Amino acid sequence: MLEALSSFIADYGYLNLFILSFLAATVLPIGSEPLLVALIYQGFNPFAVVLVATSGNYLGACTTYYIGLRGRPVIEKYLSPSREKLEKGERIFKKYGVYTLLFTWLPYIGDVFAMVAGLMKLSFRYFSILVFIGKFGRYFAVGYLTAYLAIDFLFSS
Repeated sequence: MLEALSSFIADYGYLNLFILSFLAATVLPIGSEPLLVALIYQGFNPFAVVLVATSGNYLGACTTYYIGLRGRPVIEKYLSPSREKLEKGERIFKKYGVYTLLFTWLPYIGDVFAMVAGLMKLSFRYFSILVFIGKFGRYFAVGYLTAYLAIDFLFSS
């Protein structure tokens, strides 16, 4: 079974990572980091892995932003965040401004930041730049730690 899983990862690694990263940027409680780490350990190019994960996660956030643009009734129909979580996201966004979008990668509240940006009709250009930078930074850090520091640690012992 482990051999079949390794083969599946090797054959469809980038596609699986893109899909998982996309879904992780919606309100689904899943993470794409374990697959990112597995791909790097399988010998995939670390920078390509980071770019694929970033792209999928960014496009997932864009979907959440778009749903936010459609207004509260659409948000409640398709995403159903708690009223408390949405209000908290709005308070944080109003207090810290657009730079909050650098943290859309955070679990639980990050997706709400993307929704709130849509609700507030924030410029898509600002949204895109800040969200992409934040998500790239997170995946780059995970990829770097995986590809360089962990491997260095393993072989220096």
